[in-house]
Amino acid sequence: MKIVRYLNNTRLALFSIAYGLSGALIGGTLNRIMIADLGLPASLVAFFFAVPLLISPVRVWLGYRSDGFPISGKRREPYIVLGAIGIGLGIIAASNVAATATKASALLVLSGILSFLLYGLGRNLAHNTYQALISDRYTGTYRTRAVTFYEVATLLGSVMGAGFIGKALETFEPAKLMSVSMGVAVVILVLAVIAAIGQEPRDQVVQAASEQARKMPFPKVLREVVLADPQVRTLFTLVIFTFIGTLAQDSLLEPYGGLVLGMSVGETTRLTMYWGLGVLASMLLSGLFLIKWLGHMNLMRTGIIASILVFVGLIATGLMENVNVFKSLVFVMGLGTGLAGAGMLSSIISFTTPIRAGMLMGVWGVANMLGHAVGNLMGGAIVDGVRLATGNAFSAYASLFAMEAVMLGIALYLSTKLDLKSTRAYVEETEVLAAAAAD
Repeated sequence: MKIVRYLNNTRLALFSIAYGLSGALIGGTLNRIMIADLGLPASLVAFFFAVPLLISPVRVWLGYRSDGFPISGKRREPYIVLGAIGIGLGIIAASNVAATATKASALLVLSGILSFLLYGLGRNLAHNTYQALISDRYTGTYRTRAVTFYEVATLLGSVMGAGFIGKALETFEPAKLMSVSMGVAVVILVLAVIAAIGQEPRDQVVQAASEQARKMPFPKVLREVVLADPQVRTLFTLVIFTFIGTLAQDSLLEPYGGLVLGMSVGETTRLTMYWGLGVLASMLLSGLFLIKWLGHMNLMRTGIIASILVFVGLIATGLMENVNVFKSLVFVMGLGTGLAGAGMLSSIISFTTPIRAGMLMGVWGVANMLGHAVGNLMGGAIVDGVRLATGNAFSAYASLFAMEAVMLGIALYLSTKLDLKSTRAYVEETEVLAAAAAD
């Protein structure tokens, strides 16, 4: 039985790899082709790529449907497969737009919006339901460690996908792009089916959870279980502030290295590698033993504190103009981001319940997307605004790093206000599922 369980756990990671693969093609390859090879306006392409983020609130409703409305008796598996189909079709449609585009037009804009809308719906449905399945399958520290390991698998899928796709599309040709996108779509569907089928637990508790989930209509659940719960509001805000604090500089570190520290293009390009290695190392260590050793809340706080110190260090490094220290700090920044991310993911999944797993994972997913979007917008606005006002690049980036340290300080404070056992979803779980388990 242990071998079977281990194989099933490993098989479940195939979806994470597929999810990372889809992001590599859409977020990396198509982005570059549309702007660099086709000459489409960067603002238009940015809007296309924002569509999946803009529709992310639909995750809450999709999670509600997954919780309470099984398909053929299954709450998770069919929704994951349907989501994978949406991802694949969206990738093919978006690639077709890129392959046939000649210039910006109303038809191109409409086709692009619809393609990325389909991709976004599939991505939100599949990923949200997958996280709910992880919540269903695991308990205690196994649950918190599992969500971290599967996040590492997503990162590996992105890296491997970028390598394979980059090699297949060394030169842009429309026919080759369509062949690669269709192949990626098929691989995503196959991996999702292999990962999901036969993974869902089926017992009296799950049946009772499903029945309870659909007793309340969606507006009432949203109002009473989500919006009215101060614990949900606190964690939602914490997630947003953490993402803003750790990722607002995501696309701005390279310009900082070039403008303030005089680094070459090659040197700044490698910064992403240093950061990524730090994230991957800390996520792996978290899944292996740090979560079990420190607990997910202490792990998240450790990552937040480390990140605050890094941002203070980045400001000092800019004053000293020390490139070697800067490179080391970027690696430590990755470590801090990974620790905070692993702790936050574990906190999020700990707040879910069998009755509301899909819906609550949808709420946290919206906070994730919102934090990413706001962080990117704030980062660019602060750098541009301060640089325009002062004419000084260092002041602009120092203001950004100081803002991120403040955001993380707020997140650190909010983490002291969390109490899982006082959430309305937890109270609902103890009342309903305890009775079901006793039957």
